[in-house]
Formats: sequence, structure tokens, C-alpha cells
Amino acid sequence: MRSGELRRAVTPDGRAVAVKTGPVSLSFTSEAAGLHWLGDIAAEVIEVGEDRLVLEWIAEKEPTPSQAERFGRELAAMHAQGADFFGAPWPGFIAELPMDNSPSDDWSSFYVRQRVLPFMRMIGLDADEERLIQRCARQPQEPPARIHGDLWSGNVLWRGDRCVLIDPAAHGGHRETDLAMLALFGAPYLDRILRAYDEVAPLADGWRERVRLHQLHPLAVHAVLFGEPYVSDLRRAVSA
Repeated sequence: MRSGELRRAVTPDGRAVAVKTGPVSLSFTSEAAGLHWLGDIAAEVIEVGEDRLVLEWIAEKEPTPSQAERFGRELAAMHAQGADFFGAPWPGFIAELPMDNSPSDDWSSFYVRQRVLPFMRMIGLDADEERLIQRCARQPQEPPARIHGDLWSGNVLWRGDRCVLIDPAAHGGHRETDLAMLALFGAPYLDRILRAYDEVAPLADGWRERVRLHQLHPLAVHAVLFGEPYVSDLRRAVSA
């Protein structure tokens, strides 16, 4: 989640809410914009200000296979809503780190220049920019999908009837990036999620071989935030 504090509170009318507070910044307004944009699959925004964000409180339960399958279908539907471009019309953040959301019509250059290399350079790593762009360009190109952008398992909350997404770094991106992040950090019933997703929105041939490419961004972010072993893992993924 974003830097700051999270607490449970109860509104005067008895509704349980999650209150996130922190230093004054653009991150809460960007997070709220992303949640609104992702639609019904995301947590409801009740109030947003410069120094706090109030969301519906999600009472989590144990995940089930049928819930995972529903999530796969709903994730496919969310992605299919699309975006006007790669990027987003609000400032980008992932955790407390800023991201460049400037619009682009080319996923390969957007992903390398605005999602991967900036974080690699924060930890003193670099890579052959053109080689990475060409590597991305060899993949099946798709129109911008409406992606969560930080879809590790901790940002998928399992409640009684369905999954709810929180803490997005939402933007127009490649749908395989969300799926690759789910795989990187081991979402429950991942096989059920992916099977249901593929039934609704079939993935391009060879998508499993591209998972590592789409993990470059989350690996680079985690290398900045947590250091080793993500730095070593990132090096291997870049040189693959």
C-alpha cells in the first residue's frame, strides 16, 4: 500500500470504512482516480483528500475455487474496457514511488522507458534500452488494456461473494502484465483464475513464455523498495 497508516473506522451511520492517511501528496487522489476507473471490481471510494483516502471496509474470508474463477472472468472484463492510450491522465504512483504516466501509443517504448528503466536506474542498474524495446516489440501487440498495474496477491481481497481490488497503479497497459504479477507473488488458485480468464478473453499464443518479460516492471519496483533478492532476479530477467 501507499506509505502512511491504515485504520478501520465506523461512520456515523454505522458503516465500516478503511481510512488511509499520510503526508500531503498526489498519491491518494491518483489512487482514487484509478479505483474509480477500474470500476465495480475495485474497492468503493467514499472520500478522498490530499492527506487521506476513505474506502469501503472489506471483511476478508478464505478464498475458494469458484471465487477465483469469478475473479478471472471479472479481471478479463475489466481489461477489455480498454484505455485511450498507454499511460493515464493522472500522476502515476506505485507504493510511494512516482511513475511516468505520460500517454504513448506504443506499448514497447512505454513499458521500457516509463515502467522498467526508471526503476532500474534508481538502484544503479542499466540495460540496453533499444534491445529491450525490440524484445517487447517482438511480442504480440494489443491495444491498451485497463490494468490494475500493481496486481500482486496482497492487492486482491477475498470476501464472501467476490474479489475486490485495492491499491492500484492503474493505467492503460498490456493485460499480460497484470497476470504476470499475479504469478510472481503466487495468487491463490492462480490456475483457476487464468483458466477462467482465458475462457473469456483468450490470451495470445506463447503467453506463458512472456511472463518473465512482463515481470520486469514489478521486479524493478521491488528491487528499489526491498533490494536483494529482487536485484539478482531482475538482472536475470533482463538478460533472458
